[in-house]
Formats: sequence, C-alpha cells, structure tokens
Amino acid sequence: MIEWLSYAGAGVIAGLLAGLFGIGGGLIIVPILLLVFSWQAMSADVAIHVAIGTSLMTISLTSLSSMRAHHRYGTIDWILVRKLTPGLVVGSISGAVIAANLSSEWLQSFFGAFALLMAARMWLPSPNTVSPKLLAHSGMSAYGLLTGVISAMVGIGGGTLVVPYLVMAGQQIQRAVGTAAACGFPIAVSGVIGFIWMGLSQQTNTSSWQTGFVHWQAFLGIISTSIFMAPVGAIMAKKLSHEKLSRLFSLLLLVVGVVFLYR
Repeated sequence: MIEWLSYAGAGVIAGLLAGLFGIGGGLIIVPILLLVFSWQAMSADVAIHVAIGTSLMTISLTSLSSMRAHHRYGTIDWILVRKLTPGLVVGSISGAVIAANLSSEWLQSFFGAFALLMAARMWLPSPNTVSPKLLAHSGMSAYGLLTGVISAMVGIGGGTLVVPYLVMAGQQIQRAVGTAAACGFPIAVSGVIGFIWMGLSQQTNTSSWQTGFVHWQAFLGIISTSIFMAPVGAIMAKKLSHEKLSRLFSLLLLVVGVVFLYR
C-alpha cells in the first residue's frame, strides 16, 4: 500500500506541474520517479533507466489523448507527421539502446545537461522562420532521427524539440504544437519497446512489477492521479502570465539539471 501511495503521490505532483507549466514527460516524471525509486532502495545502477522507461510508458498513453484533442481542433499536419515518424521510430529505439548501455552516472549527467539547456532556452526569444526548405523529406528524416534519440534518452515526448523546428520551418505555433503532440506517440511506443527489450536482455528486473526497464506499478500509480491533477494545474496556470510560468519552469529545470549533474 505504501508503494501504491508513493506512486500515486508522484502522479499528483507530475500532473499538477504538467498542467501548470503545459509540459509533461521526462522533464517532470523522471526526477520524481528517481526520487521515489531511491526512497524505495532500488538499485542505483538501474533506477534512472527504469525511471526513463516508465516515463515513456506514461507518455505512450497520455499522448493518445493529446493527439485526439489536437486532431479534433484540426491542428495536426499529418503529412509532416508521416515525414518525421520513420526517423522518430528508428531514433527512439536507438536512443533506448544507447541509454541502456550507459552507466547510471553518465545517463543522469546527460539528463541534467539537457534540463539545463531547456532551462536556458526558456530565456531566449521564440525562434524565427528560417526556411520552408526545412520541411524537405531528407531534412525532416534527419531531424526526426536526432529527436528520437534524444527523447528516448531523457524520457520525453519530443515536443520541446519538434515545436521549435517546425516554427523555424514557417509553421504556425498552434499547428507546430499539434503536430508535435502527434509525434509523441511513435517516440514513446518505440522507446518503450527499446527499454523493455534492452532491460530484459540485461536481466535487470528488480521487482515482479518490472518488465525490462518499465515499472508497471509506477506507471499505473502515476496515471491514476496525474490525469486528474493536470486540469487543476491548468486552472492555476490561468492566474499567472505566460512569462511568469516560463521563468518558474526554467528555474525548476535549473534545479533539476544541477542536481542530476552533481548528485
């Protein structure tokens, strides 16, 4: 019961922060899960890997809801999604393989560095249009591959990487966000397959709830509460300006980045 409560509590925090800052995935779930796993004395050699794999599992479910909503509003460019998907799938599986073969220390350092980069990006102006040529099939395939690798290694849905690219390619922000939301599903599913496969091949199971690098009890606990708390966070967000929310989130990422780099 204590374990269920701890994961449900993690879901409360993750859902609240996701609704408040308008972002979910690894940047919020992985640090919370790593804290809970450490408290439960999970081996430090695999805790970060399981946290990332489980984060991707939650995204595979929540991305479906987000994708359906954006499709209903007509903000997904499915042609661009089809161009990006092959690279995203190959990249995400590759990222899972790379992450599984990195030590806990190196993977945490990579996550910390990524969090610091995202924190710094919050203080920069929005990207300007560079060229519609970025939407060429070759360019999108290459960027999809890079996005998939990085996303799987830190347990995110890829929105923080896809949206700026599409904006620079001349897409409206609403359409860029909707298209990025649809990209989260192939990233998450491919990453989960990769983390389960690699975890099983390395025989890393530390619990009957664990399959490879995915912890099903943690997944169910987080989902059970985060879906209810995200709307609460969204309501709270309406009382703060976009600028204040960006600054607050950047500070949160700064703390996460520093902790991961120096723990």
